[in-house]
Amino acid sequence: MGTLYIVATPIGNLEDITLRALRVLKEADYVLCEDTRVTGKLLQRHEIQTSLKRYDAHASESAHTRILADLAEGKQIALVSDAGTPGVSDPGVLLVQKARAAGVEIEAIPGPSAITAAFSIAGITGNQFAFLGFAPQKKGRETFFKSLSSYELPVMFLESTHRIMKTLEQLASLPFEGKVLVARELTKLHEEVVEGDIATVLEYFETNTVHQKGEFVIIVTPEGL
Repeated sequence: MGTLYIVATPIGNLEDITLRALRVLKEADYVLCEDTRVTGKLLQRHEIQTSLKRYDAHASESAHTRILADLAEGKQIALVSDAGTPGVSDPGVLLVQKARAAGVEIEAIPGPSAITAAFSIAGITGNQFAFLGFAPQKKGRETFFKSLSSYELPVMFLESTHRIMKTLEQLASLPFEGKVLVARELTKLHEEVVEGDIATVLEYFETNTVHQKGEFVIIVTPEGL
């Protein structure tokens, strides 16, 4: 039986990858990835020539069957996402479930994470937070935002370019007196952190429209923390 490696890859800066991850990617029989163009740039940057195969959240049952068959034959397969850690707000959960059920050895190759990166520079007292993944796009979105006021610890979630302003406006409508931190484009060229009460943060992004582009981590912290 082969091994399925869950490999964390850079969330922006291509230098943010571990020596172990580079070795696994080089030694694997092939790498499963969301977008071969994105992962291809990473492998080219580090002079790795391992073949790439497409694997995303829409992978078919037949694709899973082929992967499991390769693992049963002893192949070493690495799974990556476009950025960060597979299975954490990224594809990979279903494959891991199927591989574990089939008795395949699964190894985590830890590394970059937008979640821990944002929390590490937030300066929040304590060592607890709730991570809620991406804010719902439609169904459950209103309930999601209303629930934020009930937490007694920092709450972290992800948002995209297309919905960041709508999200900040919804946060501004809440009866919330705490602090909001928005980390944009972490480890990338235009990385920035905007912090303050929600009115201040909203005004910043309304005024600086060019900063509405990118990938966002939002931390909502109750008053007093």
